Amino acid sequence: MDVEEIRQRLEFEPQALPLSASLLAKCHIDFNKVEQALTWLDSQPNHYIVTLSDPLYPPLLAQISDPPQVLFIKGSIESLLLPSIAIVGSRNASRGGLDMAADLAGHLANQGFSITSGMATGIDGAAHKATLAVDGTTMAVLGCGVECIYPKRHQHLYHDIINTGCVISEYWPSIGPFAGNFPRRNRIVSGLSLGTVVVEASRKSGSLISARLAMEQNREVFAVPGSVLGGYSQGCHDLIKNGAKLVESAADIIEELGCLSDYHLEQLHLRHHIQDNDVSDLPFPPLLASVGYETTAIDSVVEDSGKPIDLVLIQMLELELQGWVAAVPGGYVRLKRS
Repeated sequence: MDVEEIRQRLEFEPQALPLSASLLAKCHIDFNKVEQALTWLDSQPNHYIVTLSDPLYPPLLAQISDPPQVLFIKGSIESLLLPSIAIVGSRNASRGGLDMAADLAGHLANQGFSITSGMATGIDGAAHKATLAVDGTTMAVLGCGVECIYPKRHQHLYHDIINTGCVISEYWPSIGPFAGNFPRRNRIVSGLSLGTVVVEASRKSGSLISARLAMEQNREVFAVPGSVLGGYSQGCHDLIKNGAKLVESAADIIEELGCLSDYHLEQLHLRHHIQDNDVSDLPFPPLLASVGYETTAIDSVVEDSGKPIDLVLIQMLELELQGWVAAVPGGYVRLKRS
């Protein structure tokens, strides 16, 4: 559906939109805001508006109790298709906390996961920067519109994220950073992710909201322990006492996420409607040839194939279902000869 068709339907055929009757009955359409959003969408090729009914809407986010009806996305839309892990923590982090966040993010990104966080100072920023440093994919969920850079000191980080990943918001692009937006955006941070890692948090840290929401969303919650002195990690220790997995390295996270990662790919498969009669048209032989009998990173498969990562993930899922390859920590291994 192109922009002009959306305008026409909103004004003359709202019942033709992919919304339930009850939701339509509650809607009051502000055509000025709609026009602003559609003008923003048209203004740059890396601007996207993704609705809950869109095949590109993140399948894990769609499972939460109150998924955003609309996401504004600036950057690479393909970022939404990678299995993601959230890394959150204190804005006023210690040097050790920042280093731990960077270490976890770098190792997880090298294993093919995207890293999701909130672009705040402290742990968030360290996780984003470490992911970019290893050429990984990172997504920043904002408590403001995607055209508002907050905090201002992260202006360069914002542009770096957009170049390889994306920034995401449920708020109109020009909305500013109001305090009440940030707790609400945390449900998107955790909802996009297979699991949420809290690196450093006091008992009053806002990152504990993300952890609580992840638990409510039936996602994995991980916490990094720290010193009992100073109070920097009291929130993490409380999480561990209440059932969060204690994390010392990225391996502790990866071994817990196999089932949820499989679910993510299954949902991706279903949303892109890959049927048996489509499989014969997919270029499986070249793709299969790029997977070795020892672990092959997904980045290598994508690079060798020359295809978009969303298509590669779908095709790799088909190969896995047919018994040609197996997903393992770090990528894929070949199981049989062609």
